[in-house]
Amino acid sequence: HVQLVESGGGSVQAGGSLRLSCVASGGTISRRCMGWFRQAPEKEREWVADIDSLSYSSYADSVKGRFTISRDSARNTLYLQMNSLKPEDTAMYYCATRPGSACYASARTPSGYKDWGQGTQVTVSS
Repeated sequence: HVQLVESGGGSVQAGGSLRLSCVASGGTISRRCMGWFRQAPEKEREWVADIDSLSYSSYADSVKGRFTISRDSARNTLYLQMNSLKPEDTAMYYCATRPGSACYASARTPSGYKDWGQGTQVTVSS
């Protein structure tokens, strides 16, 4: 069981930037598939991005070109750099991990991930 703790959320104006962090314990993130999800009020939780053990990353179309997922293996920390934020990016953001080193497109749903953080709120105003 991997414990995950997110931080870095906040309130920004449209066009601004935030960097989310996710500190992991009980597992080495560089050997696992790590992902970011988000959930807006009254909407389902949706996949945002993931990164595998080879540092190959994938993004949802809605954030491609604006968000960057990365990790610091020495700190066992996952990041999500969010630029050019839009009001529709407003949501609770969660980091998550699933067993294994590879990230599969078919697993990019909440049920495809095993361990979750508590979330950090991002609010973007227009």
